[in-house]
Amino acid sequence: MTPTAVRRFTVIRGVEVIATTIVGGALAGASWSLLDMAAPAAFVGAANGLIAGARQIYRWRSLTGWVAFVLDSTWALVTTAGALVAHAVAAVQGTPGNYLAELSERQDRHVYVRGYTLRRGFMLTVGNVVNGAGQARQVARRRHTIADHEHVHVWQARWFGPVFPAVYGAWYVVGATLGTLVWFVKRPTLGIGPVIDTIAYYRNPFEWWAYSREGRWPPPGALRRFAWRKPLVREFRDREPVS
Repeated sequence: MTPTAVRRFTVIRGVEVIATTIVGGALAGASWSLLDMAAPAAFVGAANGLIAGARQIYRWRSLTGWVAFVLDSTWALVTTAGALVAHAVAAVQGTPGNYLAELSERQDRHVYVRGYTLRRGFMLTVGNVVNGAGQARQVARRRHTIADHEHVHVWQARWFGPVFPAVYGAWYVVGATLGTLVWFVKRPTLGIGPVIDTIAYYRNPFEWWAYSREGRWPPPGALRRFAWRKPLVREFRDREPVS
């Protein structure tokens, strides 16, 4: 890039950062003032706008990007706050190349190689942040999972807002309890872990939805005997060959 092009790019990015920070904070403060939480909400909205603007994740040339920004700053602010925690965890890790800009810029999400995860080998999406992408740069299957599975979770968090983590968490707790009872009654040859995992995790409607979109229903880890029989929705078409 020429010096003029670099200056122009820097100015455009600076304007975007300022705009997303101010507007994000204003939207969050105004919407959550109804619950007398304007100040903390404005902080979360502004922080999300600052990070998202600096990394240019929103697709402003598409209506989708505007909807994503507004939802992240208002209705989905609870999961956006969780995303800030994920950013902090990734920052503390200090892993070189941890942030995957090529899978984040203008794609309405952030993607980290590591970040905040709970299970080895599994990605974890918190708000608009996808954690645990691992070898996504090298492995097409990982990129496919981010685009067709984890990105579904990003939008689930946006559309369902505070309902999403509440229902997801409640399902897991109840599902783990039921899984334990089913294992005790049925006494399958497999251990209790796979039974609980299938009922508490794979049968979770949000996971059923995401795995179906990815074209992986039932997933390899789910016990067919205890899983939903058919996909919930149609799968996305592959965006690239999967290996």
